[in-house]
Amino acid sequence: MNKQLTAMQKWLAKQSIDVAFINEPNTIAYLSGYESDPHERILALTVFAGAPPFLFTPELEKEDAINSEWDYDVYGYLDNEDPWALIAEQIHSRSANIKNFAIEKDFLTVRRFEQLQNLFPTVTFSDITPKIQSMKLIKTTEEINKMMEAGKWADRAFEIGFNALKEGISEEEIVAEIEYQLKKEGIKEMSFETMVLTGDNAASPHGTPGKRQVQLNEFVLFDLGVVYNGYTSDATRTIAFGEPSKQAIEIYEIVLRAHNAALAAVKPGISAGELDRIAREIITEAGYGTYFTHRLGHGLGSSVHEFPSIMQDSDFIIQEGMCFSIEPGIYVPNVAGIRIEDCVVVTSDGCEVFTHTPKTYTSI
Repeated sequence: MNKQLTAMQKWLAKQSIDVAFINEPNTIAYLSGYESDPHERILALTVFAGAPPFLFTPELEKEDAINSEWDYDVYGYLDNEDPWALIAEQIHSRSANIKNFAIEKDFLTVRRFEQLQNLFPTVTFSDITPKIQSMKLIKTTEEINKMMEAGKWADRAFEIGFNALKEGISEEEIVAEIEYQLKKEGIKEMSFETMVLTGDNAASPHGTPGKRQVQLNEFVLFDLGVVYNGYTSDATRTIAFGEPSKQAIEIYEIVLRAHNAALAAVKPGISAGELDRIAREIITEAGYGTYFTHRLGHGLGSSVHEFPSIMQDSDFIIQEGMCFSIEPGIYVPNVAGIRIEDCVVVTSDGCEVFTHTPKTYTSI
């Protein structure tokens, strides 16, 4: 049994919780070592305070789960079978008198929760999400090493994307080139949908790459990451193609100052809210405060967005071993969208970044 699973069982016993029903694939991978995307089918890990756990998968994935690093029982179901009846049968066989049941309130759908309620009408349900968040918060050396490698591949993705820049190429063509070349080099999965936005298209922080073509004298924003051995990277660079407007270059330098200031301030003991304030104050004093429309950063690990949020008014205290992004941005409609992002691991006296593509103003 891995350390995380053992820790979960001990916590359940201490909290007098009989069983935990884990439904989120990344959390299942974290606790079991088995990775899967079940789509609409049921994938579950059921953990008990005083009995062996089991994995429940679609029948078509059962052999994969058995052959994974998971050492306990695996049960499967056919598409024409009722998975909930089979799950309940296995739970009752391990724990006859269930009073307290933990679920992931941040992930479990209402329909699936109602199925559990129907099967266990007398139990008390509680939320296990905060415990899972705290377990994932401090990364192990092994996890950090995987994220360092994922960061190297993000740098490689930037290199491919920058080399693809030319007048007339579309955003979606650049995305295709990045992902095609990475797949040829062995990267099977991106952390999220690769984002390449050019000119004023980047003024939408979560814009969608399309047929807009790269034009001379504007910025191009790249936001991307890869999955390496189950762990993610996430980084953003905004690079000039030609010579953008004086205002756009000014915005770039403001974002870079905000990014570097927040990065320099990362250390154990500072609050998430203070990190956000440091970056936001620089942007606000420069007159662009209303154009910085999101939090400064987010945690990451096996998922690209994890707890905690690095955001305004948060008193959450940063600790050694935490991993999160620093990504200030300014988005001015009809002018430009500029974001600069690195993800970091907190060290004893500062932080170390996962990506090393230069951030100083660069024109191709």
